[in-house]
Amino acid sequence: MTIPGIEPLDDLGTDGPAARTVAPDGDVVMLLPGGSPAARAAAYARDDDLTCVMEITDVAPVAVPHRIRGRAWVAGWLTPVRGGERAKSAALLAQRHPVGELLGLGEALQPDPNGPARRTAWTLLRLEVAEACVDDLWGADGVEPDAFATATPDPLAPHEADLLQHLHAAHSDQVRGLCALLGERSSVVCTRGPAIPVALDRFGLRVRFTDDADQPFDARFDFPEPVENVSELRRAMHALFEAAAD
Repeated sequence: MTIPGIEPLDDLGTDGPAARTVAPDGDVVMLLPGGSPAARAAAYARDDDLTCVMEITDVAPVAVPHRIRGRAWVAGWLTPVRGGERAKSAALLAQRHPVGELLGLGEALQPDPNGPARRTAWTLLRLEVAEACVDDLWGADGVEPDAFATATPDPLAPHEADLLQHLHAAHSDQVRGLCALLGERSSVVCTRGPAIPVALDRFGLRVRFTDDADQPFDARFDFPEPVENVSELRRAMHALFEAAAD
């Protein structure tokens, strides 16, 4: 998080959000330590005009060169969550990102890397989104606030890291076999280095191959239709593996 004129977060990230989610109206709700620079700045800001940019880095959950899959920036105005909205925002965070006692009565024990546990008050902040943009392998593009508010999470997102690690550890030969679906390019990648699954969503799987010049490249394998849960994903993956084996 970057706030003009405010000291940056510490290197350990202990001043950053312990949890965050997007509210139905499109605002980003965050739980932060009450003594963090962002919380202090929001508490004393006048006329709710504290601008903030939240940068999110998407890192592949498997070990692979060039692990950053993309970045996103969400910019807007940061304010404390006040009054009756506090209970509603806390319940939303607890539902989507449970963090135990951190959503209790406002105080919890938080480990201090320089000493014994200390007692820390927590605060809820709201980022009213003015603009957002995404930069990934498909290019950079802006996201309008209305589109940001109505976007729905990918159903595989909570499971993606575990699923990719499982594919890499237990099905590496079958993942490599997907190179047979690359057409003319298959002849220069099926005998090269490792094939590593680097991204998975409802629409398909992305695998990183190495060509005959030892240059990595990503290939996308789309599912016949979008999947809505892990059971449908299992059937879709079996269909991909069977198509590659034919």
